[in-house]
Amino acid sequence: MSNPYLPKWEYIPDGEPRVFGDRVYIYGSHDTAGSGKFCDYKLKCWSAPVDDPGNWVCHGDIFHTQADRDHPADTDWTTTDNELFAPDVVEKDGKYYLYAYIVNSIGCVAVADRPEGPFTLLSQYKYTIPDEICNNGWFIDPGVLVDDDGRAYIYCGFERSYMAELNADNMYEVLDNTCIEHIIPIETREEDGFDDKDSLFFEACSPRKVGDTYYLIYSPQKCTRLAYATSDKPTGPFKYRGWIVDSGVDYPGGNDHGSICKIKDQWYIFYHRMTNGSIMSRRGCVERIEILPDGTIPPVETTSLGFSESLNPYKVTPADIACVLKGGALITERNVFDRFITGITEDCVIGYKYYDFGEDYSSKTMEFSALVGGLGCDCTLHIHLDSEDGEELGSVKIGHDSGTVETVVKAVTGRHAIFFRVTTDYTGWMGDYFKGRPLFELKAFVFMK
Repeated sequence: MSNPYLPKWEYIPDGEPRVFGDRVYIYGSHDTAGSGKFCDYKLKCWSAPVDDPGNWVCHGDIFHTQADRDHPADTDWTTTDNELFAPDVVEKDGKYYLYAYIVNSIGCVAVADRPEGPFTLLSQYKYTIPDEICNNGWFIDPGVLVDDDGRAYIYCGFERSYMAELNADNMYEVLDNTCIEHIIPIETREEDGFDDKDSLFFEACSPRKVGDTYYLIYSPQKCTRLAYATSDKPTGPFKYRGWIVDSGVDYPGGNDHGSICKIKDQWYIFYHRMTNGSIMSRRGCVERIEILPDGTIPPVETTSLGFSESLNPYKVTPADIACVLKGGALITERNVFDRFITGITEDCVIGYKYYDFGEDYSSKTMEFSALVGGLGCDCTLHIHLDSEDGEELGSVKIGHDSGTVETVVKAVTGRHAIFFRVTTDYTGWMGDYFKGRPLFELKAFVFMK
């Protein structure tokens, strides 16, 4: 399954991936398409078999701070000011604990007998940490680690990070005198390897233990990235090691939040991308990563692949899985059935990585067809191989009307990225008139042998 890896109508940002038994689960916030704010009042859970991580099943709503048509609120102290942000779920002694970040309110812990819930409120956080550190009990972006010895730790923060130990007997009480501030600095600290602003903390704490090494995945001050620091102890000190993925490279950027997860023998980084020309309406994406023997994670590019190793160019590609959007183009949703790329102006670039065109194709040409929405303008869609300046396989004229456009392009073999670049023939005052004007909408395309 391609990126985004969940059904394209589902908006689950801030994803915390967890493997429990033979399934991988994703817990995150819940956005609404086109909304002018982050998140709503519910949390949802999806899962997939570890043997088939593209085959996701929805387990429905698992926690609420407001009643909806099917559920009462799970909290009796929340109002319409109390949306649910970035949660986490961990297992301890056969129970599953949900850590809820409630905006403008003390957060809480819920418990379930199964990883998909249903979750029942256990308690608000009990703590003696000064409110100026834990944002009056919000415990922003809680990430929880249950260590091999059974001890449990919570990591949190927005624009300043901290961690503390939990009472492992009840999982909601923060033990006195265990809080450590600035586990990831907000100012340069060269002696610990934090030597540039890209390493400094912004938000999105997510702890993981890999072998004997403790990882903290987080969003640095360049918050389109996910960075990581490591330690030989759960309490640090943590040393900055680099960044893993940057969701804002050649794409409309915004905050990022996610984590690493090993599914069978493959490691992945889960993150999210923006839609609707905003920093909201976020959809979950995933990329394959590698953890080297020295503990480092080489940065990976954002792709359209998701859990797939390659895309099939001879199957219809929905336009909204683009991983490159330059020049003002953006993905939007008109309704649950209709998602497309809009805001396409002259010199926009749209890219998809990667397709396997196969081998040993005897013909020198193949056909290309795209489904477009006309906006009363004339333009040309140029089809490039591997980069926006790569070999041009062909081009197709797009006119005023909606429908399909077709052309013959050069046949290729092997694994490649596909880039579209848009031009017009307008010159003089007409060129000025159409400069910056949306030319068409791209809905889907396919190559045909």
